[in-house]
Amino acid sequence: MLHDVLRKTLHDQRRSYPAWCVAILLLVAMYVALWPSIKGQPSMQDFLAQMPEAFRNLFAMAGADMSTPVGYIQIELLSFMGPVLVLLYAVSAGSAAVAGEEDRRTLDLLLTTPVTRSRVVVDKALAMVVGTLGLTALLGVALVAEGRLAGMDLPAGNVAAAMLHLALLGLVFGSLSLAIGAATGRLGASRGVPVGVAVLAYVVNGLGGLVDWLSPFQKVSPFYQYGAHDPLRNGVSWPAVGVAVATVVVLVAVAVVGFDRRDVAS
Repeated sequence: MLHDVLRKTLHDQRRSYPAWCVAILLLVAMYVALWPSIKGQPSMQDFLAQMPEAFRNLFAMAGADMSTPVGYIQIELLSFMGPVLVLLYAVSAGSAAVAGEEDRRTLDLLLTTPVTRSRVVVDKALAMVVGTLGLTALLGVALVAEGRLAGMDLPAGNVAAAMLHLALLGLVFGSLSLAIGAATGRLGASRGVPVGVAVLAYVVNGLGGLVDWLSPFQKVSPFYQYGAHDPLRNGVSWPAVGVAVATVVVLVAVAVVGFDRRDVAS
């Protein structure tokens, strides 16, 4: 199995990955269960309208109507909690890929096999992609299936579009974690830096329309590529997908180069 790094990495997640899946299902179930008490309540929209504009931009997608199924899911799940969960998984997978193996003193064993360093990084990245896409696919299926039980009808095609953008958001920061871990071997940095960058990118995207000096940086934020075009209402934005995919590819390439040039701690 050591010769197949992708399969080995997925096998290593056999205990933790089901826990992530259960967390996704429970999160969706919680929001679906709350929907019958919220639907059709104009007071919820009035509450949002009274919030300061900065708070609305940070914690609620612009133009979302919380009294409708789409607006409710946008605000309650896809504006904050959904991205947080997916980002945590992707960053943990990216940091564990190289820096985590090195920290556990298992990387030397992996590199004694006839597998090139670039193959190790690429297979680890593919495992992260498979895991992230699996989680977001489960989230999308749970939203559609559990939502119907509570009378919360969501357009399946647009849910799939939102899940694609959510997966790419996670993969951008997961790839950053992978690149830092592969280039430095520092587990703490591979976890902490992407989280810090994600918080900064979130704030820049949320306040970019209000703060003049942040406005030029807003469209650079991965969160802008994730939600500015509103995929749950408008479907896939292929330009945004292209930007996110290109970012992931570049970061994985940086990880390959950085790992190839580095002495591995024994």
